[in-house]
Amino acid sequence: MRYINLFSRGWYVTMKRKIISINEDLCNGCGLCASACHEGAIQMVEGKARLIHDKYCDGLGDCLPACPTNAITMIERDAAPYDDEAVKELQAKNAAEAGIEPMPCGCPGTMAKTLNVVSSAPAPKAAAPSATLASEQKSQLSQWPVQIKLVNPAADYFNGADVLIAADCTAYAYAGFHNDFIKGRVTLIGCPKLDDNKYYEDKLSELFSANDIKSITVVRMEVPCCSGIISSVKQAILNSKKIVPYREVTVALDGTVVSDK
Repeated sequence: MRYINLFSRGWYVTMKRKIISINEDLCNGCGLCASACHEGAIQMVEGKARLIHDKYCDGLGDCLPACPTNAITMIERDAAPYDDEAVKELQAKNAAEAGIEPMPCGCPGTMAKTLNVVSSAPAPKAAAPSATLASEQKSQLSQWPVQIKLVNPAADYFNGADVLIAADCTAYAYAGFHNDFIKGRVTLIGCPKLDDNKYYEDKLSELFSANDIKSITVVRMEVPCCSGIISSVKQAILNSKKIVPYREVTVALDGTVVSDK
């Protein structure tokens, strides 16, 4: 790291890291990159995309595939470190300007409950999506809540369970998600892009250590930012010092399974 002085602006720390670079000559002003950037690091200024401050860019590059003119590239240079707290403040500011109310605390929807009995039969491998009409399909969800942040690691349904840990977008991309992945498993979901993966690791480490888990299936999307959920789960398994059958499935944006190992 090094310190930079911008005259009257004072001193701030920089470090060499990956960060986006926008070629304004190639930018057509479509705004797709700004929509793809969850942190709000990119804004449209005078019809062009601009990185408003280094500290808002996490360097994961979700904006790159969104750009139709290839105006955005990933480079490595001295930049201010990514600042998660500053991003949260910016997101809150943008939400307030958009008139979006914050979620109230103490939501009754976080209360744990069992929805149906988890099957003791071995969980099936992913098959081709069912052709059954949506109106005839039944939910295979066996417990509530499903968010990793909200579950209680000591809940009874975890002991002896086949556990599914899924990036939340996978259920929207893969048509037969309930029958091919949720059925027969206790389901946990999260977003490795928007959430704290270290929190996931700690929470799952506690969960794996406290319970006799029969198997773990992780389903992720085929996008770079989704790799975080894989790292969190694998490290949590190591932290628990247990040997658990592990399966990893990758789903493409068109809903096809591109990897199952």
